[in-house]
Amino acid sequence: MKPASPAPASATSGVAPDAVPQLIAATAQVQPQEVGSLQRARTFAEPLLAGQTLDTGENALAHADGVRAILRHLGGSEAMQAAAYLVYTCAHLTRPHEVIAKAFGDNLAELAVETTKLMHVQRQARDAHVSGQQVDDAATQTENVRKMLLAFSRDLRVVMLRLASRLQTLRYYAASKRPVSPAVAREALQVFAPLANRLGIWQMKWELEDLAFRFLEPETYKKIARLLDEKRTEREHNMQLLRERLEGELRAHSISATVTGRPKHIYSIVKKMRGKSLGFDQVFDIRALRVIVPSVKDCYAALSWVHSHFQPIEAEFDDYIARPKPNGYQSLHTVVRDDSGKAIEIQIRTQAMHDHAENGVAAHWAYKEAGTKGYAGVAASSEYDAKIAVLRQLLAWERDLSGAASQGLFEDRIYVLTPNAAVVELPQGATPLDFAYAVHTSLGHRCRGARVDGVMVPLNTPLHNGQTVEISTVKEGRPSRDWLNAELGYLNSNRARAKVRAWFNAQATHATVARGRELVEKLLQREGKTAVKQGDLAVQLGFKTADALFEVVGKDEFSLRSIEQLLRPPAEPAVPEPQLLLKKPSAARSSGKGGVLVVGIDSLMTQLAKCCRPAPPDPIAGFVTRGKGVSVHRSDCRNFREMAARSAERVIDVQWGTPGGGGSVRPAVYPVDVMVEASDRQGLLRDISDVFAREKTNVIGVQTQSVRGTAWMTFTVEVSDAGRLAKVLGIVAGVPGVRAARRR
Repeated sequence: MKPASPAPASATSGVAPDAVPQLIAATAQVQPQEVGSLQRARTFAEPLLAGQTLDTGENALAHADGVRAILRHLGGSEAMQAAAYLVYTCAHLTRPHEVIAKAFGDNLAELAVETTKLMHVQRQARDAHVSGQQVDDAATQTENVRKMLLAFSRDLRVVMLRLASRLQTLRYYAASKRPVSPAVAREALQVFAPLANRLGIWQMKWELEDLAFRFLEPETYKKIARLLDEKRTEREHNMQLLRERLEGELRAHSISATVTGRPKHIYSIVKKMRGKSLGFDQVFDIRALRVIVPSVKDCYAALSWVHSHFQPIEAEFDDYIARPKPNGYQSLHTVVRDDSGKAIEIQIRTQAMHDHAENGVAAHWAYKEAGTKGYAGVAASSEYDAKIAVLRQLLAWERDLSGAASQGLFEDRIYVLTPNAAVVELPQGATPLDFAYAVHTSLGHRCRGARVDGVMVPLNTPLHNGQTVEISTVKEGRPSRDWLNAELGYLNSNRARAKVRAWFNAQATHATVARGRELVEKLLQREGKTAVKQGDLAVQLGFKTADALFEVVGKDEFSLRSIEQLLRPPAEPAVPEPQLLLKKPSAARSSGKGGVLVVGIDSLMTQLAKCCRPAPPDPIAGFVTRGKGVSVHRSDCRNFREMAARSAERVIDVQWGTPGGGGSVRPAVYPVDVMVEASDRQGLLRDISDVFAREKTNVIGVQTQSVRGTAWMTFTVEVSDAGRLAKVLGIVAGVPGVRAARRR
């Protein structure tokens, strides 16, 4: 005789404490210990759920019955089916874990409580998606929710219960014709269906997809359904005749074949049409057969018979036996036309291949779950996919998977929520400070406190799956150096630590630039050159910006003496670039004014080529340019040799002139480019600049670049004699770290 049921409590108030012992006692009286936990669980839940309605509008007990039926169809254990009832009682119990543990044991109590907690977290995440309050883009959030479903609990049965619950919810909406929240349908399509796919629960995956798509795009769903329904009876009759013919003919040829139809789901059809830009008539596998034979030899024999009796479409043939897909999938795929000219897809495989395609670890999901990679197939090569593969094996080995069995699979990652319920993925052991930096760098810098599930905690408190974290900030803040102290445990994320180090490095750079600016400004004041634009000064010295100049000056890597030499004009004006002098063809002599002497040509201007920058006593040659006089090159200059090969008639002989007019005339100077290769280190530029300064070699330009620890420097210096420069370069080569110093 069934005991009187206590009045149902509301979802928030819980059952009265004095009613709990009565429930447990009544359950034990009606269902002795030898009776299975399933019936006892339903008896326990019925008085609590019978009068309750879920937020979907479905009766709570009816929903639990539906979830239980789905789990039974999937082969779920009696304990897992019992949990379908216990999960929904948690909202009506003041101390659910304690109450359920007394009646059903800790294992089922933990399963029910964890599933209830996950339901709450998912509802928060779904609401955040609706309101657009997310940390990352929608695709990243969807994947985080998928992974959270598996990482939230170490008991895979939690995930199974959530999948079955969502399928039952969609079935209820379809049967009652009630409007569905787009967020619920979208979550089913983007989160639950791919998860069922990855776990190898194909029938659940297809049903979730079709139902969700039906609610999200009702017009498209109805259109495809109508196209499928057209002449359905005729099509199915023809397919039955073809199936019987194919099976009989193959058996007549000693091939023991089993031929079955292959169901086609509406969402799968739409996905293929959109993924390959096909019309409905171009989707060949709407009419499809699957042929199962004993051996690989029989596969090819069956294919031969099919191709000899039907017209094959060559472009639609794939041999995945000889060339398996990256996920290991094997089968022969061909599309042929029947006697009426209609296309039929036929898949031929062995029973072992079929079992692998339907149940193999991480196989079918990689074949069908195309995502952004199309329909070419992808390999389960990532660490996350490898964990999914392990979970699928565990599901196949033990339907009633205990929490200990999957322990450790997701221990390296946790999933927590923002106050707006956006999911944030963090490494195991992450703290509220790691969370702040994961949300935004500025939030991390300004972080001063944290609440976890509404409770103030220290910033080095380890977080756990499903917790909600709220960060307290100041308007203007900076990180603390203590945060980088590993022993204090403030940061466990490499990404967060890198952001803190970058902040301090930036501060050091700012201080260096400020010091360099101060030194340069004081120099300009001493020289009476405060009107000089600092940006222009930097460019003249070979730097892109003034800050780049200030930084090397602040690091003592650039001598202020080089700036002084640029600011102080020489006592006597430098001799201008030599000009071509008027000479008779027979007169090859010095002009007496210094510079370059040109043999046999009158009144032509000369210019030193910038590509090779010649200087005495380099062997030189001239080339007559169009409108710019004679360009003087080093004889070994590559550009000169190429021009001379093209226009030999424009080459003229030149030689260096000699300065005259007494010792008071300042000798001519020539700009020369010097290349230095060295191991990059602090103070390198300063040390090389000091060598040029000591050797009285004026530097008029510097360009530096550092690549993977190697510094490449180009100095433009003024010399009057290239022979003297060779000596200076020898001294530069002796600077610590310098590997080579040469003219360019």
